[in-house]
Amino acid sequence: MSTKLSWGILGTGTIAGVFAEGVARSRTGKLAAVASREQAKAESFAARHGAVQAYGNYEALLDDPEVAAVYIATPHPAHVEWAEKAAARGKHVLCEKPVGLNMVEARAAVEACRLTGVLFMEGYMYRCHPQTARIVELVRSGELGQVGLVQATFSFNAPYNSSHRLYDRNLGGGGILDVGGYPVSIARLVAGAVSNKPFINPHHVDGVGHLHAGSGVDVYAAATLGFPNGVAAQVSAGVGLHQDSVVRIYGSEGWLLVPEPFLVTVGGGEATLLLHRKGAREPESIVVKAGPLYALEADAFAGALAAGLSEVPAMSIADTLGNMDTLDRWRAAIGLRYPGEAS
Repeated sequence: MSTKLSWGILGTGTIAGVFAEGVARSRTGKLAAVASREQAKAESFAARHGAVQAYGNYEALLDDPEVAAVYIATPHPAHVEWAEKAAARGKHVLCEKPVGLNMVEARAAVEACRLTGVLFMEGYMYRCHPQTARIVELVRSGELGQVGLVQATFSFNAPYNSSHRLYDRNLGGGGILDVGGYPVSIARLVAGAVSNKPFINPHHVDGVGHLHAGSGVDVYAAATLGFPNGVAAQVSAGVGLHQDSVVRIYGSEGWLLVPEPFLVTVGGGEATLLLHRKGAREPESIVVKAGPLYALEADAFAGALAAGLSEVPAMSIADTLGNMDTLDRWRAAIGLRYPGEAS
């Protein structure tokens, strides 16, 4: 691209900083502005990451004519509001996952972008990594034989803190909404690859989980997904339990281990898939080299925009909505509702 895409970032938390570093290392982007609810925080962030402008409120950033696309890095419940406001200003939207607390909110955000003609993508950055494309290729090629089962986990152990967003129901806390979308999304991706489709949505979702006695959010949870083509998936997520955050894909002729499925080459480098062929004594290593993860995401978004596409192929709107519906059903199975949701 001859002209780099000018980004604005709404929010100054950890993920905002990670994305800013990605933009700095991307081929296609530059950081034009950052906004916080506090001017001092915005200025500090801008100084660290080289943003041209620092704003003490989000509206001011959206009014900046130099900003072409926004990355929404606010807490979960504010995603829809700012996606709608960004779309109304004609800004393209890359929204940190989850796009909303539920399907109703997700539809509102994507429809706002559709109506104004701006590009929208939910920020499942791993979908933009070549390792993910290689996984799909291996499944479609028949290397694993007939794939029957996917096991996928994303979980970590954050000590309980009543004031932290992870444990606050008012901020959409809990494991399913914070990281559960990753294992669900890769299970849907693999199930789709089995039938040579971009993804497939499960017809069956069941789950169990442990709700925190004080906050009511899911500390950890697991679900079984059943797909129309016979693929089954076991997915798990958590914010208060350390688990082995890997993906395993089992087929009739072998199985694939993905040691780093989601936070892969964050700073750039090599990723390794381990292919266990039927009858082989040792797994075959498949090495995938790639640039920084969030730079790949920024470049995928900018590439779709430059090509005049209506959505980013790596994470389409239909994919986002299917993922959100599955998360809704998983939460329903364990009895987790957020304030304001219908009973």
